[in-house]
Amino acid sequence: MFTRLETIIVDKPWGRVDIPRDFGDFGDRRVGEIWFSHPAGDDAPIMVKFLFTSERLSIQVHPDDEAAAAAGYPRGKEECWLVLDAEPDAELGVGLNVATTREALRSAALDGSIVDMVDWRPAHTHDFVYNQAGTIHAIGAGLTVVEVQQNVDCTYRLYDYGRPRELHLDAGLAVSETAPRPDARDRRVDPSENRPLVDGPHFRLLHLSGPDAAASLPQERADFIFTPLSQGCSIAGEEVKLGECVATDRADGIALASGARALLCWPA
Repeated sequence: MFTRLETIIVDKPWGRVDIPRDFGDFGDRRVGEIWFSHPAGDDAPIMVKFLFTSERLSIQVHPDDEAAAAAGYPRGKEECWLVLDAEPDAELGVGLNVATTREALRSAALDGSIVDMVDWRPAHTHDFVYNQAGTIHAIGAGLTVVEVQQNVDCTYRLYDYGRPRELHLDAGLAVSETAPRPDARDRRVDPSENRPLVDGPHFRLLHLSGPDAAASLPQERADFIFTPLSQGCSIAGEEVKLGECVATDRADGIALASGARALLCWPA
């Protein structure tokens, strides 16, 4: 049993008009996000998005479960990114480059110098980055990224390059890690490899590749989300295209053709 999730196309000022045609034909729309609406709504623990950037996104931070609950949200937000395509000068901002204080971060957010405090790392196709709650972060321009996250609409913006959107300095700084924060899960993913990328605490994530993916598929029942990263993916004998996403309680019907790639995630 599986359900094709409703596809939501979101235009953004930082989006792109040159979305790869395999995702669909969006005309002249400046598409920033493709995300998928789960039938369980806010009760679904995980969300998957594709992001397409032509400008830097806001510098932001997310709360953990405890801080989110105190603020009235159902859960916190940890997330991870797999870079599907990167222009030569693309960057990801992940944590800070030096230890600092919340007072210094507040001043830097107000005058814009927080941009220089972020650890901007070169972004390459197949890079994988995990953002723990509390990690100040930003996605740069020139990227196509698939994001897997805890499902909650809670983002604290610290700096937005002068765009006319609300900032959340008090809430954001209260949950921000004030020192560099490398994560052992960060890596470069071999596109031909079947391997786990995340094993908790909030979700599990597998990278699947080719016919050998069958040997890596979980046999237990769970709330799986299956997301193709290329053509050549199917479940229960039915094609699932790039730009689609499927919810299923069984993973053993997933099949990948030679050279095909996908992600499979489920709650930890």
